[in-house]
Amino acid sequence: MRDSSPGFPSRSRPRPPLTPCAPVLGPAPGAFWTPDRRCEFRVWAPRSQAVALKLIQPGRDDRLIDLQAVGLGWFALELEEVDPGDRYLFRLSPSGLERPDPASVHQPLGVHGPSEVIDRRFSWSEAEQRWRGIPLAHYVILELHVGTFTPEGTFDAAISQLDRLVDLGITAVELMPVAQFPGERNWGYDGVYPFAPQSSYGGVEGLKRFVQACHERGLAAILDVVYNHLGPEGNYLRDFGSYFTDRYHTPWGDAINFDGPDSDTVREYFYHNALMWQTEYRFDALRLDAVHAIADLSASPFLAELKAVTAARATELGRPFYLIAESDQNDSRLIRPASVSGMGLDAVWSDDFHHALHVALTGETSGYYADFTAPGACLQRIWSGGFAYDGEYSPYRKRRHGNPAHDLEPFRFVVCSQNHDQVGNRAFGERLSVLTDLEGQKLALAATLLSPFTPLLFMGEEYGEDNPFLYFVSHGDPDLVEQVRQGRRNEFARFSWSDDIPDPQAFETFERSRPDPSKGLQEPGATLVRFTREVLRLRRDHPALRGGNPFPDRVDLDETGKVLRVHRRGGGSNGSASAWLWFNLGDQPAALELPPLDSNPTMTPNWHFHLLLDSSAGTWNGPGPGFPARLDGTAGTTDQGLTGLRLPSRAVLVYGQDEALGSVSP
Repeated sequence: MRDSSPGFPSRSRPRPPLTPCAPVLGPAPGAFWTPDRRCEFRVWAPRSQAVALKLIQPGRDDRLIDLQAVGLGWFALELEEVDPGDRYLFRLSPSGLERPDPASVHQPLGVHGPSEVIDRRFSWSEAEQRWRGIPLAHYVILELHVGTFTPEGTFDAAISQLDRLVDLGITAVELMPVAQFPGERNWGYDGVYPFAPQSSYGGVEGLKRFVQACHERGLAAILDVVYNHLGPEGNYLRDFGSYFTDRYHTPWGDAINFDGPDSDTVREYFYHNALMWQTEYRFDALRLDAVHAIADLSASPFLAELKAVTAARATELGRPFYLIAESDQNDSRLIRPASVSGMGLDAVWSDDFHHALHVALTGETSGYYADFTAPGACLQRIWSGGFAYDGEYSPYRKRRHGNPAHDLEPFRFVVCSQNHDQVGNRAFGERLSVLTDLEGQKLALAATLLSPFTPLLFMGEEYGEDNPFLYFVSHGDPDLVEQVRQGRRNEFARFSWSDDIPDPQAFETFERSRPDPSKGLQEPGATLVRFTREVLRLRRDHPALRGGNPFPDRVDLDETGKVLRVHRRGGGSNGSASAWLWFNLGDQPAALELPPLDSNPTMTPNWHFHLLLDSSAGTWNGPGPGFPARLDGTAGTTDQGLTGLRLPSRAVLVYGQDEALGSVSP
């Protein structure tokens, strides 16, 4: 068939750019109230012949009003004399089922109750309206769970902790999912109303106040969203339309229909959701949960289009908006540009970093930790290219794993030594503080925060929280509760952990998972807080240690495989600032040495380094003998003043070529 045939463009016509355009979206679903007491209701229900609105208003009899079919399975209604606080359900025909709105923004009576009409307007402060975000390369993330972060477990209560985080040096706060879930206790990954902030946390108004409070303090706000599945209880979307598919499966439930019949509208549902968080709530970034469980074989992938949609809106708003993918696939295509068939996302998880560091500190090698029995060598590869496995054979997976990423910017990889998954998905929720000693905790903090990657801390890590973070739920279905209990036991069988696992449904399990910030005022927590603050000061102030710098130009591993030596450069157009970092991963002291140093063409042949950090020093309650405040030498020499010195076990040592930023007494 010739290109000039009807419906096919002539080759002489200009081709569209390789970067995908944002799809043209229809009106958003949901209920939209205006101050003249009008409300427009829009719902997609192709499985129904007719849809009626059941309107529940205080002091009046319930009313049943038919919606008008407007094509392609959509029904709409514009109704007068509706006020915020009025509640409603959709009655589907011919089944007669009465269901909450799939795009409900408020579920005051929980996942089975009616949806509520709200006034979406919010009086943003002047400081919030001036907020234009911060570069992703400057993110230092703290992840928190709203329900356990404070005794009150609300968005408003969480605001009271923000000043403490700013003082520490945190620049971005990430909320675990807040979409309405069953009951009042849940990690958030069982949410079933993606547009509705959890009512027990403070709902719409509370979440907007939290985001505003973050921005007023210079903090970016990140929301964890779940676009790969919905929870099992209160999940009524299948009664409306083809939101799910049985062609794929996830470990947590039916897969979302992103590439089958009717998938265009399903995609739009989630595009509108992301745009709501971006525009109406003013979030700076979304963390996309488990994107490897988003099954999509279409030619124009959902993730690429999601980026195109939010990027277009970011341009309109005049502030950046980032999409951060959680994935265990080590797939650099997620963050490669769409012009080279990537998804164009902004950052991706590097679980390899956590796994290698965890094995080094704990010696655990069961489950997926079996791939990291040589943690020093793995960390050497990670510091050099983002992943330990970028195409190598994985003994745990019994196949090759990952693809190369060393040509990408390091800040596009999010790393941590703890997060909700790695702590909470242990049978007993042990944090690193009970699996290693004080020196190990300082090593974990420094390795994470002084890496060239985007670092993430888990709430309480900054002071060595030792309360567990356990898996908890509050489902109303007894059969479902038992399924969750059995599922947890089955999951941990491969790790050879005991089957005497805390009951996820028990209130005690939830209560035990609360962090206690007062521990940061006592030892050893106070020392860890000071240490974290100082390490983050170095990351912020020293040109060679800042976020946004390239991969280190040298990453060495000593002959024991325990001591990692890293050379980082940064500052200016020629990267003239320089720093050397040593990490002793072993349980024995290790010799220190520097390779012969070449002169930097921008400096004199004589060089000197100042001590920036010694985690083993008495200042940090360490066992070390202390190290010289300054190292001097001449280009090409091998004697740099370290001869005979030994780095204590699990210690971190940093020297930098910037006298003005030498060690500061805490």
